[in-house]
Amino acid sequence: MIGVYDYTVILTYLSLISASVGIVITLIGAGHPCIGIFCLLFCGLCDAFDGKVANTKKNRTKEEKQFGIQIDSLSDLIAFGLLPMCIGVSLLNYSPFMQNLINENLILKGTLYIIFILYVLAALIRLAYFNVTEDARQKKESGVRKVYTGLPVTSSAIIFPTIILFQYLLKVDLSILYYVILLCMSFAFLLKFKLKKLGMKGILTLVFFGIVEFILFIILNNLK
Repeated sequence: MIGVYDYTVILTYLSLISASVGIVITLIGAGHPCIGIFCLLFCGLCDAFDGKVANTKKNRTKEEKQFGIQIDSLSDLIAFGLLPMCIGVSLLNYSPFMQNLINENLILKGTLYIIFILYVLAALIRLAYFNVTEDARQKKESGVRKVYTGLPVTSSAIIFPTIILFQYLLKVDLSILYYVILLCMSFAFLLKFKLKKLGMKGILTLVFFGIVEFILFIILNNLK
């Protein structure tokens, strides 16, 4: 069979599976956006360590390394591009405030759909740009990338769950904020600014924060 199936890509494949489950559940019937958030958090956990795991194999061929780069970005497009958009679509069904707004204002409804499309498009462009620049970087230098250009799409794994978590804690409908952040992140993906890549301490801090959010979501859902 074509492709790579060793342990270096297992976390990437798990992330894609989680994202696919989240997309299907949030879009079918009365799919709850929180299920999508759970899946998004798991995708973020997988992404935090997939590169570390892949780099433990020292005898990877050039083709295996290139496959890893490409499959990671393709998976990221689904996990951190399409899934957050689908969560946003699902939120429309669970927000009486948003339902009233879009039912009375077709222009606003159309604007939201445009924001959804722009977000996914921006994520796609950013990931394609990353692949091209990463390939050029690896031809000039060894080791891992130390600086990103623009906001990484993987940041959605912590930003969007935080918004929904505050909605639960404050008991205030923050759906409109979700869509505003979705739009802002679309531009942040493409802006040309430098952002230092997190070290292991930073990654572990985000992972810890994500686990806390996951636990809080479970507790708050059980209390409802």
